Amino acid sequence: MDKADIGMIGMEVMGRSLALNIESRGYTVAVFNRTESKTRNFAEGPAKGKNFIPCYELQNFVKSLKSPRKIMLMVKEGAPVDGFIEKLVPLLDRGDLIIDGGNSFFKDTIRRNSELTEKGIFFIGTGVSGGEEGALKGPAIMPGGQPEAYKLVEKIFSDISAKAQDGEPCVTYIGPNGAGHFVKTTHNGIEYGDMQLIGECVWVLKKTGMNAEEIASTMEQWNGGNDILRSYLIEITADSMKEKKKEGEGYLVDVVADITRMKGTGTWTVQSAMELLVPIPTIAAAVFSREMSQDKDLRLQMAKILKTPEGKKLRESKKKLMDIAHDALYIAKISSYAQGFALLQAASKKYGFDLKLGQIAKIWRGGCIIRAQFLDEITKAYEENPELPNLLASPKFSGFVNENLWKLAKFIDIAHRSGVPVLGMASSYDYILQIACPVMVSAQVAAFQRDYFGAHGYFKIGGEGQPEIVKDPEGKIREFHIEWMVDGRPEKEITR
Repeated sequence: MDKADIGMIGMEVMGRSLALNIESRGYTVAVFNRTESKTRNFAEGPAKGKNFIPCYELQNFVKSLKSPRKIMLMVKEGAPVDGFIEKLVPLLDRGDLIIDGGNSFFKDTIRRNSELTEKGIFFIGTGVSGGEEGALKGPAIMPGGQPEAYKLVEKIFSDISAKAQDGEPCVTYIGPNGAGHFVKTTHNGIEYGDMQLIGECVWVLKKTGMNAEEIASTMEQWNGGNDILRSYLIEITADSMKEKKKEGEGYLVDVVADITRMKGTGTWTVQSAMELLVPIPTIAAAVFSREMSQDKDLRLQMAKILKTPEGKKLRESKKKLMDIAHDALYIAKISSYAQGFALLQAASKKYGFDLKLGQIAKIWRGGCIIRAQFLDEITKAYEENPELPNLLASPKFSGFVNENLWKLAKFIDIAHRSGVPVLGMASSYDYILQIACPVMVSAQVAAFQRDYFGAHGYFKIGGEGQPEIVKDPEGKIREFHIEWMVDGRPEKEITR
């Protein structure tokens, strides 16, 4: 019997779909699941008559693979991944490859990569984005590990990946050890932000009198042609909002419970940002909003206690509101992506990932959940200047923001007058204000407070019109402290 080109462990939705995708590109795939019935159901169902080798014992599964063996795990993150690795290692030879295609925490991937390297076994932690449809028809793939390990599966990954409009495969080597999973985690954080911003936009439009059908029609217009908002998430928002109730009149979206669950990647994104000291307020707002959505009983209770704006008649025409909402959403989206890419930039430096931000934007253009028209512009921005200090510094984006930022401010004002919380939109707006602020007075006050109660010291700027930090002739930042409890409160310079 011919041996398989690659093995897939895990016959849940993503594992099944990826296996079918790989086989459809001309490869033979061995499949295994801890629960034997799932392997059998797959073999007798969608895999019947195709180039699959169903295996019911792990040892036979490993024996069914061509050498060097390539095994992809599509199982739940954490202990299940470690469990399978532990069982596989004694059955493998040096130079074989294990691929973790789930949403694993990147630090676990770094650890696993190190442990397996010591045993002579290659390990790739790869992000796979696109959901069930993407896995089946072509996802965006973000592999991280040893370069020589990637070469073992480069052709398979290229063949099964989504293809952007220009035909380019939506996969590239991301970087060493945990790079692929860190990029996938950040992708998911950006996805949280995108979904939050679109949801807030829909909420405002609904509060100002539009029904689901009208909002769907607006979203369809925004998703047309070369519109700057054209994206998969806008597309599915438009499509899903037209869905009617299965029973009775009206739209299904209006009776869907207002509770959004999470699987953890958004939280990991925020935790990583806190560790790396990178502000990502829009993504954090999206995570916090999902958390608030789960406090349904509390919200029902508090709605009887607190009085919030009921909404006032709009001063703006519907056409004017559509224009404001469109550009406000785009600016908020730029701000959110700028935060995500700033996080990637910081992680690349901290962990030695050597991330190519333009290449990452490029592979996100197809297959993945955040695929969007404007990722082409992000790709171009980093191609033109790989050393951009922040995505908002790109002339393409800064020009639009400078001309239209007032629309985001206006949209937030309309939302608040209508009684709609817009944490994502407001966070995107304030991020732009902060990053473009030469002197943050709130930080000045906090620095003084910290020195007052804890003698933590403070830095100084040149004064009005001179916001640069004061340094000594050698370029070292000078630090000071006030003796607050001493008469005359003398200031002294601190040497650390």
